This record gives sequence, structure tokens and C-alpha cells, in this order.
Amino acid sequence: MLNSPPGGLGHVPVAVYSCAAESPAVHEAERRARHYADARHWHVAGVWSDDDPTVPLDTRLGWSAITGALSSGLVRGIIVAEIGHVAADAAQFAALGVLVRDRGGFLAEATSGPSRHMPGQHERRRVLFEAAAGWVPWVRIVPGSAL
Repeated sequence: MLNSPPGGLGHVPVAVYSCAAESPAVHEAERRARHYADARHWHVAGVWSDDDPTVPLDTRLGWSAITGALSSGLVRGIIVAEIGHVAADAAQFAALGVLVRDRGGFLAEATSGPSRHMPGQHERRRVLFEAAAGWVPWVRIVPGSAL
């Protein structure tokens, strides 16, 4: 089955999962995960949650429903607001990601991600836009030049 990488864009059906003891924390995690999916144009096919993080992951009802949806092809990815909803640390999250990938899906943490802008990029773009608009900011680009 074709995997969709976590950074990819497209209409990919995904599941949102959270696990927290307090209802507001579950709602906030769902909101963050939905925002992450929406930013990538992924379709949220379902939202599942569990209310006891102390229960092992493989015995949680919400997680079992998600893995069933993944196995049946209903979803192709699982989005969590933070790794703590499904794993104790980054290594365990990576291992879980491998298991999900073996079932033909992907596991993603809803993060804002690193900035894709280079230092000074905004200033260079502003100067280029001004030049394209016919403004004369050339003194800032080439010191000592005058028109």
C-alpha cells in the first residue's frame, strides 16, 4: 500500500488520536491535530480518544479502533498532537511509527515544524517586490548607487 509521508500534501484520509485524563486537554489536542491535517489538505476521517494515559497503548479502545481503521484502509495516517499521547519518548514514538508504516500508514506529530525561511529572506523579497513595482530602493541593494 502506498504511504503518504508526514510532510506531504493532498487529500489523504487521516485519523486524529489523543489520550488525556482531562476533557479540555483532549479537545485542545484534537484542535491542534485537526489544524495540522487541514494545513496539509488531509481529510480527517475520524477522531478517537482515550481518557487514561496510564493504560498500555495496545489495550486502549480508541487506539484499537484507529488501528482497525488503518488496517481496513479507512485511514492512511494517524495524527497526534504530541508524542506523549502514544509514547513515552521519541524512540518509542519512532518505533510505533515503524509499526504503523508496516500496516501501510504513517504516524505524525502535529508540530508547527521548522521554519523554511533562510536568514534575510524576508528583506530580500521585500526589496525585489519594491523593484518589481517600480520603486527605487537600489541604494539599499548596491551602496553608493544613485538613479
